[in-house]
Amino acid sequence: MIFDNYSLDGFYDEMFDAEGRPRPGAGAVVDRFNALPLEELRRRQQSAEKALLQMGITFSVYGDEQGTERIFPFDIVPRIIAHNEWMQMEAGLKQRVQALNLFIDDLYHDQRILQDGIIPKDLVLSASGYRPECIGLNPPGGIWCHITGTDLVRGADGKFYVLEDNLRCPSGVSYVLENRVVMKRSFPRAFDAARVVPVVDYPNRLLELLQFLAPPRRDKPMVAVWTPGVYNSAYFEHSFLAQQMGIELVEGSDLVVIEDRVMMRTTTGLKPVDVLYRRIDDDFIDSEVFRSDSMLGVPGLMRAYRAGNVALANAPGTGVADDKAVYAYVPEMIRYYLDQDALLNNVETYLCWRDKDVQHVLANLDKLVVKKVGESGGYGMLVGPHASAKERADYGEQIKANPRNFIAQPTLALSRVPTLVDDHFEGRHVDLRPYILYGEDIYVMPGGLTRVALKKGSLVVNSSQGGGSKDTWVVEACSLPEGGVSC
Repeated sequence: MIFDNYSLDGFYDEMFDAEGRPRPGAGAVVDRFNALPLEELRRRQQSAEKALLQMGITFSVYGDEQGTERIFPFDIVPRIIAHNEWMQMEAGLKQRVQALNLFIDDLYHDQRILQDGIIPKDLVLSASGYRPECIGLNPPGGIWCHITGTDLVRGADGKFYVLEDNLRCPSGVSYVLENRVVMKRSFPRAFDAARVVPVVDYPNRLLELLQFLAPPRRDKPMVAVWTPGVYNSAYFEHSFLAQQMGIELVEGSDLVVIEDRVMMRTTTGLKPVDVLYRRIDDDFIDSEVFRSDSMLGVPGLMRAYRAGNVALANAPGTGVADDKAVYAYVPEMIRYYLDQDALLNNVETYLCWRDKDVQHVLANLDKLVVKKVGESGGYGMLVGPHASAKERADYGEQIKANPRNFIAQPTLALSRVPTLVDDHFEGRHVDLRPYILYGEDIYVMPGGLTRVALKKGSLVVNSSQGGGSKDTWVVEACSLPEGGVSC
């Protein structure tokens, strides 16, 4: 049996329980892998990598001297989530996105949550993602966060926790769709036996959401994906999604604002644009309002937006909820706006602007993960147990100099999934990024992107830091045969 020598090493394993039995829904996959010789599995791994290379699935690493484009690493062992467990997560994600949207809308209007002292006013208004320019904005339907990627981790207790929210330009969904194509081709029998919930309709759902946002009286709204250009780290995804939705891919230089209407330059003249799915940060979208030196944006865009002549997804200003210090208050937002307890808990978080918290953090840097509140992609982070004494000391000085800029969290024993390493399987730590679409209703893509830390012992799953991905299978409920452990 191919998994006979697989070791759990004391971690929560997503495929096997503590007694080494397949977890609910994982039996079909374990049986199929056990039925194949190692050489065949390695051949299928190589074929999967070749297929992804031919598809051009790449990402860029800024500052990488070896070249800008890399193939996104992939492992053929899927991550299995039972359907009943997924439904609980889905409910928690919908609840969270509802509360975050209400918070953002409140923040740019009455600021009731700040006036009532639920969240410290200075903390929110000092967030780098807070945009005073967005005060009074009224996005279509009152929806600000249309596309969200929420990062989850599973701890040693087997429960999922929210690690952070991504509301500005969450990336990675293209890898989910392409990973699924490759896995269905590589393991068709296991895929069918496991009864995996499909994800193929995501581009259609995304297009329906964008069309829903279009200004009134537009029978056939013009929708486009707005990319910063080919040098952006997620350019493959921008072009992929535009192609999948059958819509235009544009850059700022393709657009112009005339009489408060956004127009697209074409070979046959100017054409109006009704909705932009922007993959560009607030700072660069309009040089008249935000950064005056931006060469990526469209001067006058915010005028057209305020006039209701174009919709933007996500709305400007949503980045305030990406701030990792603001993230710590989402459970309070849920209670305040929805009068409910959070269905998904946050990871325990220390806010370094608090005197008590920063003292604890500085005294325990060797045990904590410390992050800058405005960074993403694994940058600007200290993993205390894996850092040198000098690195911890240098980082401590940064915290003292600007405590508002840092949070800290315990070093979690992240769950693991079997991963093919040379001629055997080893456990590698994973996280999960489900994608949530908020339009006429709220849709959560079943599963999402599982990122895996391919370096042994590493807890950093980001692709820019040496991580890869796995296909995530939400498997429908099934009955175990009498006396059996698989389904």
